[in-house]
Amino acid sequence: MYSARTGESLDTIYWIEGNYIPEALAEINYFMRDWRSNDRIGIDTRAVDIWAAAHRLLEADDPYMMLSGYRSPATNSMLRSRSGGVARNSLHMKGQAADLRLQGRSVGQMAAAAASCNAGGVGRYSRSNFVHMDCGPIRVWGR
Repeated sequence: MYSARTGESLDTIYWIEGNYIPEALAEINYFMRDWRSNDRIGIDTRAVDIWAAAHRLLEADDPYMMLSGYRSPATNSMLRSRSGGVARNSLHMKGQAADLRLQGRSVGQMAAAAASCNAGGVGRYSRSNFVHMDCGPIRVWGR
């Protein structure tokens, strides 16, 4: 995964033979931090599993570009004041969501892969060229 905001990249194995690797999860928590405040939270492993599964289904060699991972309540509030598309109780604030792009794959392809995981929410944002993936209730939205 590559962060569009900080320029950092993350290429780590986070799970082996049914066990999550604590050091890898700590790296993920840091990487997914709110880049505006440097606040971080424990990222929900269910969300990481969805992102990884969708990436495998897409048979992609390139990493995701992360546009938004964890958002502090202050950041979420600021974004809500600027856009009607930001949820008041966004799963980004719980470490359960990410907004992602993938070079060489369309929003439709990414959304279809994520939805086929049947494990959370999938939002298509074609105009902005990203897909929201989360580990909340199963639902889909957007075009």
